[in-house]
Amino acid sequence: MIYFDINKVSDFQVVERFIRYVQIDTESDPHATSFPSTEKQKDLSRLLVSELQQMGITDAHLDEYGYVYATIPSNTDKEVPVICFCSHVDTSPDCSGKDVKPLIHTDYQGQDIVLPDDPSVIIKYNEHPDLRHQLGHDIITASGTTLLGADDKAGVAEIMDATRLLMDHPEIKHGEIKLLFTPDEEVGQGVEYVDLKKLGAQFGYTIDGEKAGTIEDETFSADGVRVIIHGISVHPGFAKGKMVSALKVAADIIADLPKEKLSPETTVEKEGFIHPTEMKGGVDKAEINFIIRDHHTAKLAEYEDILQRIIENVVASYPGVSYAFDVKEQYRNMKEVLDQHPEIMEVGLEAIKRVGLAPERRSIRGGTDGSRLSFMGLPCPNVFAGGHAFHGKMEWISKQDMEKAVLTILHIARIWEERSGK
Repeated sequence: MIYFDINKVSDFQVVERFIRYVQIDTESDPHATSFPSTEKQKDLSRLLVSELQQMGITDAHLDEYGYVYATIPSNTDKEVPVICFCSHVDTSPDCSGKDVKPLIHTDYQGQDIVLPDDPSVIIKYNEHPDLRHQLGHDIITASGTTLLGADDKAGVAEIMDATRLLMDHPEIKHGEIKLLFTPDEEVGQGVEYVDLKKLGAQFGYTIDGEKAGTIEDETFSADGVRVIIHGISVHPGFAKGKMVSALKVAADIIADLPKEKLSPETTVEKEGFIHPTEMKGGVDKAEINFIIRDHHTAKLAEYEDILQRIIENVVASYPGVSYAFDVKEQYRNMKEVLDQHPEIMEVGLEAIKRVGLAPERRSIRGGTDGSRLSFMGLPCPNVFAGGHAFHGKMEWISKQDMEKAVLTILHIARIWEERSGK
């Protein structure tokens, strides 16, 4: 049998796909009560189903919740574990994803990149250290008024192009492969209604990471805390000695949070934090929403105790005020699960090495769909997609790194087949 050299693949379509996908507005909405949070996410999902069917993926379909499921059939006689590749279609609500105009800056040579629709938005070489590794690459950006959408339409495009190549090149032996495209990852609900029994995979890889060559097996553990402050509302003309503004109480709580530690702006690497993300309300009632993060799950309870003591101390100085403190689990550090299945990371690291990159094992100061999928029964590390400066107008990605991601997916599929017995 002739051994097909995956690294000689040259008929990539990943950039064309990416350019097509980012022009579809799929911004999710953290305030919505529906699922998915925005119907427009399904616009891209329907396109993916159509393209998969055109490739010959007969079971590709979109379900009522906005998930795309599909199967690449096995082409080997070996018994190979069923693996899944997963990416999310939504973009962050932190920056507009409407009317994205992608631009390709060919043969990058280290210059600052000025974005034409808002020349004040400049991707500066000295402020984006990963640009040092991009000399000679073709850099893709938005035009200056929107995010680009590489998080995670790069991952979507890479999985789609790898699927096409697997279908076109039966010489690349692999077991059965499942595809999963999810909505609402950016608002923390990406796998809320995923049907793992229907998916039928044993192991997975989210393609949602950053720098080329990286693979992440460790995330934050995360809780959300919702604090409701009940004040005393009185007509302001008759308020002396009677009114207690819930909004002012909430402001004092925010002011008393740690400033030199336990905040995102003062922590690095595996240090955790207490972070207020939203405050709203009025005199009678105010609400503060917090996210609590640390790589060690046990520390979340410690941070929540710190936060509750701060709240109690503030509230004690306002007679008649009460509060409610509600903790909701969001996700947990996937390393707790992945360490039980070392072969998943071994395959990922080997695949990255085979595409000519130096594998870099990383932890994430955040989470992925893989965080929750791992605890739901689908152990799922996070492989690079190649994007940088996510969630803002300076987001960028290189064509060459996207192609490396496609090759990495192909190698992962092949290595699982190689490692499997009859």
